[in-house]
Amino acid sequence: MSAPLAERMRPTTLDDYIGQQHLVGPGAVLRRMIDSGHISSFILWGPPGVGKTTLASIIAHRLETPFYTLSAVTSGVKDVRDVIEKAKNNRFFNSESPILFIDEIHRFSKSQQDSLLGAVEQGVVTLIGATTENPSFEVIRPLLSRCQVYVLQPLGDEDLLALARRVIEKDVLLSTRRWEITETGALLRFSGGDARKLLNILELLHEAAPDGEPLEITDTLVTERLQQNPLAYDRNGELHYDIISAFIKSIRGSDPDAALYWLARMIEGGEDPEFIARRLVISASEDIGLANPNALLLANAAFDAVQKIGWPEGRIPLAEATVYLATSAKSNSAYMGIGCALQKVQETGNLPVPLHLRNAPTKLMKDLGYSAGYKYAHDYAGHFVEQQFLPDALKSERFWQPAQNPQEEKLAERMRQLWGDRYKSPPTVEKKGM
Repeated sequence: MSAPLAERMRPTTLDDYIGQQHLVGPGAVLRRMIDSGHISSFILWGPPGVGKTTLASIIAHRLETPFYTLSAVTSGVKDVRDVIEKAKNNRFFNSESPILFIDEIHRFSKSQQDSLLGAVEQGVVTLIGATTENPSFEVIRPLLSRCQVYVLQPLGDEDLLALARRVIEKDVLLSTRRWEITETGALLRFSGGDARKLLNILELLHEAAPDGEPLEITDTLVTERLQQNPLAYDRNGELHYDIISAFIKSIRGSDPDAALYWLARMIEGGEDPEFIARRLVISASEDIGLANPNALLLANAAFDAVQKIGWPEGRIPLAEATVYLATSAKSNSAYMGIGCALQKVQETGNLPVPLHLRNAPTKLMKDLGYSAGYKYAHDYAGHFVEQQFLPDALKSERFWQPAQNPQEEKLAERMRQLWGDRYKSPPTVEKKGM
């Protein structure tokens, strides 16, 4: 039985490698490293089928150094340690470090990644990782800081067509028939920038056609053979995060049409409805907030409805909440306020609670002055009395800045009536990025 087409046609030199010219083209950074014979640890980040594993394979053929491969799906800490021990034994004086290629490195647990760290730091191995996930989220910081990250892009239409022409001309099996590419729309659409998908489509067309007969590639033929939805959506991949980001930003930007479009993309792609609902609850708090407190109630109601009724009807409350949030007035004052308060806590640490605010359940605590001088607000006119609630070192600090919308202007006016000058000036802490 012959190997799959993707394996039969895997390039072994950079000259045969298609795409990613920003990394491997003449004078590009990876091309210079490979040509020099000296490789530093790096991580290849990109969607499936864009040449991450192939690039590692080319390096293995090009460099005269031991090359080890691990799959994060099937390997554990013991496998990592075994490879590191082999690498130590195969390292010769003044020679380049053995290369350890880890496919799907984002699937490694923290302990597995920790087991790599020492070997990478000491130069026992040079690490090449491949991932479809953002390394910032999936790779531990100490390991990431020792690796350069190179981003691989989906293959362009010209790259895919060049690959298709090469395959039908040179593959030992596909080249036995005459091919004619009449239309490319469906072929490119179903491939979605993924070389592996393109090769799978060509292999399927070849196997489905009678032996020896010419094969004309048309949009109709490709669509009929595949009989699947051409929409690209990977619930566990980078596109997952890009689309939810576009969805939330459309709500924040008060564009209900765009928000509904991205919602539809997620629904068609099979996204978990509870994931969408959770993001709506977050958006209602972060982006609408006090400008329209009902938004959080509606988002929570949509979450409950989705859990109760499921698909496909669950799309309706999700759409209702999406439109309501997108068309609501916006405020992030609560989000910014907690950010300012967190920043101040990080700067000042555990400041003591003022004595009058402390709980005093025992006689000893009362004797020590706990709760002494506390004023019970309900005993005073308007259920308010001015007193200090912040630690002594922060007694004049401000964290919440009301936004300019009718709801918060009312809240701000009430605060000015109660606290006077304190709420006539902006917060004293400038929030930094969270």
